[in-house]
Amino acid sequence: MGKCTSQSRMNILRKLFDEEHGQGLVEYTLIVLLVALVLWVSMKDTAVGDALASNLSKVTDCLSAPFSCSSGS
Repeated sequence: MGKCTSQSRMNILRKLFDEEHGQGLVEYTLIVLLVALVLWVSMKDTAVGDALASNLSKVTDCLSAPFSCSSGS
């Protein structure tokens, strides 16, 4: 194994701080997560949230047993 001098460690750290590849992707991901969190918190205890939970439950039931679902509702 090669020696890792303090100068090479500093170069590695400097390179990590200077590189910006993927920075935009991380920022957009954080924004999307923040928006999703705000929507979830705002709709969690409302009638809309209850209706969404009910419909999601119906969807998961139909996916688990597709022949027992009614297609009308």
